[in-house]
Amino acid sequence: MKAIFIAYNQAYYEEIAKMLNENGVTGYTEWDEIKGHGSETGEAHYGTHAWPTLNNAILTMVADDKVPPILNTLKEQDQKTPELGLRAFVWNIERMI
Repeated sequence: MKAIFIAYNQAYYEEIAKMLNENGVTGYTEWDEIKGHGSETGEAHYGTHAWPTLNNAILTMVADDKVPPILNTLKEQDQKTPELGLRAFVWNIERMI
């Protein structure tokens, strides 16, 4: 099992929800309207007058074989519109009840 944490500009919501569904991901936790700033070239997403955009985030646990297609799709999306900001992180899940 792997955990995938996806932080993304709110504008990506429909695409990410569709992609997860197409990859058979039915369970996840979502956070709406979160603030953040990209670590490299990303712009601030603070929900303020100066920086009006906000992010969302999703955390999902998936079988190991689902990770590559999900990450590939996310990478392609990010490369199309890098100014929006999209990041995904994967780590091992040691135990689940």
